Order: sequence, then C-alpha cells, then structure tokens
Amino acid sequence: MGKVMQKTVVITGCSSGIGAVAATDLRQRGYRVVATCRNPADVAGLLAAGFEALQMDLDEAKSVDIAAAAIIELTGNRVYALFNNAGYGQYGPLADLSRQLLEKQFASNLFGTHQLTQRLLPAMLPHGEGRIIQTSSVMGLVSTPGRGAYAASKFALEAWSDTLRMELHGTGLHVSLIEPGPISTAFTGNVRQSRSDKPVTNPGIAKRFTLPPEAILPKLHHALEHPRPRLRYPVTLVAHTMSVLRRILPDRSLDMILRGRH
Repeated sequence: MGKVMQKTVVITGCSSGIGAVAATDLRQRGYRVVATCRNPADVAGLLAAGFEALQMDLDEAKSVDIAAAAIIELTGNRVYALFNNAGYGQYGPLADLSRQLLEKQFASNLFGTHQLTQRLLPAMLPHGEGRIIQTSSVMGLVSTPGRGAYAASKFALEAWSDTLRMELHGTGLHVSLIEPGPISTAFTGNVRQSRSDKPVTNPGIAKRFTLPPEAILPKLHHALEHPRPRLRYPVTLVAHTMSVLRRILPDRSLDMILRGRH
C-alpha cells in the first residue's frame, strides 16, 4: 500500500452536499474516511454504503466527546486530516433572532468545530504531519441583510482558523479554509428561517453562478496533499469576486452592493 492509503481523514456533515461528495471522493482516492453526521438514519446509510461512520451532533458537547473518543479508538490515535464541514444557516433579520437561536448557530458552526478539533489534536500532533480544513463561506468574507447570524459564525470560524494556523506553525499541521459561494446542495433547504412570512432568499443572479458540490474537490485535494497548502480557497466566481471586492472597495460602496441598492 502506498503511504496515502494509510491516511485517515475525518469528515463532518456527511449526510449530503459537500460532506457526502468529499467522503465518496476521498475514499476512492485511497484515504481511510471516517464520516460523521447528526442524523442516525444518515449514519445507517453511510454504514450500508461501506463507510466507517459515526453519529455526532455538534450542538451537543457530550455527543462531540463521545464521537471524538470513538474516532481516536477506531484510528489507533492517528488522524491525518480533519475536514470540519458540518454546519447550517440560521437566516432572518437580527432584530428577530433570539439569543438562543444565535447560540445554536454558533454551537453548530463554531463551538462544536472547536471542541472536535481540540479533542483530535492529540491524535495528530505527535505524527508531525496533518491538515485541518474548514468549510467556511463567502459569508465568512462579507455579510448581507438577513444572514447576520450565519455570517457572524463564519467570520468567527475564519478568525479561529487564522489563530489555529499560527499556533500550529512548525508542528507539521496546516490549517486551510474552503470558501464556497453558491453551491447546489441541501444546505438551502436546511436553512432555518426566523420569519416564515418573509424568508431570506438568494438573489436570482446567484443561480447563474451556482456550482455543484463537486466544485470544491480540486481545492480539497490541494489542501490535503500539497506541501504548501493555501490558507484560503475561494470556490465559485461569487466567492472570488467578493474576496477581491472586500479588499479594494470602501466599506460604504460594498454595503451598497450587498444591500442591492445602488
């Protein structure tokens, strides 16, 4: 077996979309994939498809601890990569969002990711190599009306990743962010709306730039396998454009574009 055959990748959020596509692709690529998802029925489906799969709810600290202990046992305390992909979007005007809804958004998109990473680092650090990769979003670069909670959690994930990368400098572990723009996954269907009478929807133009979840795979391969992985991987034209606009435009001009009023 080649060296890559032994490398274990843990992927969260494998029920559908990016996580499911990544799990299938990386297994075909020769990695040992340990897939997690929140829904027990989805875990059963992954097991039936021949995956090593575990149930884990990032909202629940106990669930994360149990899953992390199981991963360490399964892998003999050796994990090469952690792909923190799981998360969801809580949409709605900030004035309508309760503290509890905001806490739940951060629990899934940041706190659970932090806890799992912290628990798995002892299975990564001793081996002097490894990758920790987060699925962020174009919403980790810019925020728009109605997506404040989701964007705040992704901005926080970006800052968390930046610090983790600096703290792990020299350990052989690399930290990267994948920043998709519009991707056609079940994510949109799973968005939680605080105002069912006024749901937050993607602008019509977004459809023209939407890519399938497979679009992230070349970036994921680079982040996992290149000796010098990038810090950030924008995916889709929208993410690339926003990354540039955020750097070159004054804040008020960017606000005008993002508000949709020129």
